[in-house]
Parts: sequence; structure tokens; C-alpha cells
Amino acid sequence: MKKKWILGLVCVLTAALLGVTGAVAANVGSQEDPLVTYSYLNDTFKNEVLAEANGGFVLVTMSSGQTLKGEVGTEVMLRVGTAVCTASSTPGLIDTTSAGTLNNGAALEKNHLYMMTIEDRGVKATASTVKVLVRGSYTVA
Repeated sequence: MKKKWILGLVCVLTAALLGVTGAVAANVGSQEDPLVTYSYLNDTFKNEVLAEANGGFVLVTMSSGQTLKGEVGTEVMLRVGTAVCTASSTPGLIDTTSAGTLNNGAALEKNHLYMMTIEDRGVKATASTVKVLVRGSYTVA
């Protein structure tokens, strides 16, 4: 009699455990408990995180007279045309390529990377078509 009772108790506990395990397994991969694969992390998520962290360059085309202004930390590289630095004080832009500075009205050199380290700094197009690579927040007016 005791053996039947113990066997019955074991069966009830096993069934209960299987039920809980089944319920937990049913939620895996759902919206509440998403299942993430290694390939997703490696092929998709990593690229998205790197893109956000590194913030790739954007090609911006401007016409003569237009000014691109960037927030602190914005980087600019002149690729096509001519442009000058616009700044209300010195230094205007930091030339990270030559480790120098560029003041208001000075011409940007092609393929040099410039950084805006103070607010209200910009690049004014002086050719009919100017193309710059920009990384960071900016406006064109």
C-alpha cells in the first residue's frame, strides 16, 4: 500500500513538473521572452550597434552660399568643390588631419577631416556644387 502511494505521489509530482516545464517552454521565443540566436547577434545586432556607436558618414551636397552647421563633435570632410569655415570666434574648426585649427573665412582643404568642438561652427559652400562627408548632427541653411 505504501509503495502504491509513493508511486502515485511520484507520478503526480512528475506530471506537475512536466506541466510547468511545458508552460515555460511554450513562452520561449515569444514576444514576452524572445529567443535570440548567435547568428542574429553576430550578423544583425552587432552591425546595428556598431553603426550606432560609430555613426557612419553621410554625403551632403550644398550649393554656393549654403552653410552647414554642426553640433559639438560633428565631423566634416570636404570632397568636392570649395568651402570656408564659419565661426564667430576662434578656433573655428579643428583640422584633425594636420592637428591644426581653421579660423573664420579660412578655406577647407579637400580630404582633411575637421571637427566642430564649439557651438555655432560651420562650413559655407563657395562653389556651385559642394559635397562634404558629415558624421554627427547638422543642419543646412
